[in-house]
Amino acid sequence: MEVLQLKHLQKVFFPGTNNERHVLKNINLKINDGDFISVIGNNGAGKSTLLNTIAGNLHVDAGEIDLVDHDVTKKSIAYRARWMSRVFQDPKTGTAGDLTVLQNLVLAQSHTQTISLHWYQKKTDRKSFSQLLKALNMGLENFLDTQVKYLSGGQRQALSLLMATLSKPKLLLLDEHTAALDPKTSQEVMTITEKIVQEQHLTTMMITHKMSDALKYGNRLIMVQDGQIKLDISGKQKATLKKEDLLKAFK
Repeated sequence: MEVLQLKHLQKVFFPGTNNERHVLKNINLKINDGDFISVIGNNGAGKSTLLNTIAGNLHVDAGEIDLVDHDVTKKSIAYRARWMSRVFQDPKTGTAGDLTVLQNLVLAQSHTQTISLHWYQKKTDRKSFSQLLKALNMGLENFLDTQVKYLSGGQRQALSLLMATLSKPKLLLLDEHTAALDPKTSQEVMTITEKIVQEQHLTTMMITHKMSDALKYGNRLIMVQDGQIKLDISGKQKATLKKEDLLKAFK
C-alpha cells in the first residue's frame, strides 16, 4: 500500500530573476506502508525543500502529491495534518513551552479537536500519560506538571516525538530532529525514535545530515543531490551499504 506518492514535483525559487534556483527537478517517489526512509544529501541539495513541500509549508510549482489516496498538492498544512505529523529540528518548535508536559500531551492527543484543558487533571489520564513517558527512559514521568520550557533539549525533543505519534499518523516526518542535540542525547532520541516507529509500525521519512544514522536506521535510504533523487536503496542492498559507498556517491 502506498502512503505517499510524489509525481513530477518541480520547485523554483525566485523565478525569472538573477537569483533563480531550480531546487526540485522532476521528483518522483513512492513511499510504502511501513517504510522508514532516511534522506541524506549535501547542503542545498533540496532535502528540506522536499520535506516542506510534503508537509505543506511550501507549494510546488508543478507536479502532484498524493497522501493516502488524497490529492493534497494544493491543500493546507492543517488539512494534511489529518494523516501526517512532523518533528522539527528545534526542540522548542514542537511543544508549547508555557504549558506543562501533561497539557502538551492532552493537546497532542486531541489532535484536530477543540477541547478544554480542564479535564487533563483526571487521574486515569495522568496514569496513562505517565506510563507513556516512562517508556521513553528520559525521566519525563516525573515532570508531568512542569512547564515544558524547563526541560532539557533532549527531554523536550523526546516529548515532541511522543506528541507527534500519539495520533498514530499515516506518515511521520522527522526534520533533522536530532541535529540540535549533543551526540549522547542525539543517540538517546534516535533509540526512542526507532522504538516508537517499530512498535507503532509508522511510515517514516527522516531527513538527516548524519551518514551513520542514515546507514543504521530504517529499511530504505534516499540521497537527494542537485534537486533530484540520486540514490534510492532498500532491503539487503541498504543493509550492506557502507559509509565509503555513500561518500563516493556524494562526489
